[in-house]
Amino acid sequence: MRLINLETLELEELNDNNLPEYAILSHTWERGEVSYRDWPAQKEFPHLKGYKKILGFRDVVRSKYRYRYGWADTCCIDKSSSAELTEAINSMFTYYKNAAVCVAYLADVQSWPKDISSSRWMTRGWTLQELIAPSRVEFYDSAWKSLGDLSWRIASQLQRSTGIPESVLTNDSAPSEWSIAQRMSWASSRQTTRVEDQAYCLLGLFDVSLPLIYGEGERAFVRLQEEIIRQSPDHSIFAWHFTGVLSLRSEAPGQVTGKGRGWAG
Repeated sequence: MRLINLETLELEELNDNNLPEYAILSHTWERGEVSYRDWPAQKEFPHLKGYKKILGFRDVVRSKYRYRYGWADTCCIDKSSSAELTEAINSMFTYYKNAAVCVAYLADVQSWPKDISSSRWMTRGWTLQELIAPSRVEFYDSAWKSLGDLSWRIASQLQRSTGIPESVLTNDSAPSEWSIAQRMSWASSRQTTRVEDQAYCLLGLFDVSLPLIYGEGERAFVRLQEEIIRQSPDHSIFAWHFTGVLSLRSEAPGQVTGKGRGWAG
């Protein structure tokens, strides 16, 4: 796994079987992100939002949590390598689950008190797993001031706005304890920039792996469902909203609906 050394800001390749404790960044992408290829020349881009974001992440992690290492998807994945991108996306849920703390940066939230459920971060497909996989999530506003963690106050607020059970948000129950349809419903109102990512961002939530084929369009979501059906006896995946097209499989998570834990049919 590639991590940022938060003391030196160098990227280091570390043994997956002997990883140090690390913090992980959750955020929404903006213009001016600094990529893996850009990172060796990072000091030439002090004005970029993405670089300032990494510095803010570094400062919070070093001062509050005292961890030496951190991970951010912008600069820790070589996206020019299809093999590395496939491995990273299939492992993303695990990266967040194994992190000591997830620092969720809400760039459009100015200060507390504010209903953080209105943040763009709450609407994106990729941030769904970043919300529920980690054992600890702490939210920060645009000035890197803490908004709090997933305590009962924030968890109950997010349950109302996202439909995700409070017990999942607080790690009192695992996503796997809930039906396929229920988990799919958590993604129903979330958006991704690329249509294929509607499927790829859900791989960890359903504990399945897929090769990435950007350009396949909605076929990616069909492949996701086929893999879920192959691995799970839960028939709630066959529940969908009627859209005028008869099909055994839905073409987007918003077409699948479910009731509660263990519900099927």
